Amino acid sequence: MTIKSDKWIRRMSIEENMIHPFVDSQVRDQNNAGIISYGTSSYGYDVRCANEFKIFTNINSVIVDPKAFDSNSFVDVQADVCIIPPNSFALARTIEYFKIPRDVLTICVGKSTYARCGIIVNVTPLEPEWEGHVTLEFSNTTPLPAKIYANEGVAQMLFFKSDEACLTSYRDRKGKYQGQQGVTLPCA
Repeated sequence: MTIKSDKWIRRMSIEENMIHPFVDSQVRDQNNAGIISYGTSSYGYDVRCANEFKIFTNINSVIVDPKAFDSNSFVDVQADVCIIPPNSFALARTIEYFKIPRDVLTICVGKSTYARCGIIVNVTPLEPEWEGHVTLEFSNTTPLPAKIYANEGVAQMLFFKSDEACLTSYRDRKGKYQGQQGVTLPCA
């Protein structure tokens, strides 16, 4: 496997619609507006967070069960800023829609701007031939409320291309998160 460069990311996004909408360059802080960068980087793509959030709350004192998740454990918020309570988490989605090629595995890592504030971004790998908006999980590891900004960079996608296509892709397996459009809760 090899990690793919900005040239490959541009070609795949323009010719194969791998990332949509696609930002062909790194958008950085302009005029000291405090924008967290997004778009194409040297060996990855910095994704943006949409303004749809599900903030975890345990007002119902439920048990968190990935096989029977209670959607009432979240408060839905649509805003340019999400405030995550101390020692809690929120779900969001990327603005970008991904179509991963059959011979590519994509890994998501958090941006250092958030990590240095105790905010961890967790996303499982984007498997070969998976497509959809990526559901992002933000963990606030601090004892204080934490902010997440919509329409700005939150994580980086790294693309690993194999020298051969996989035998069975996510699409072939009819994966349960295939084609997800919004913030998607766990389903068994």
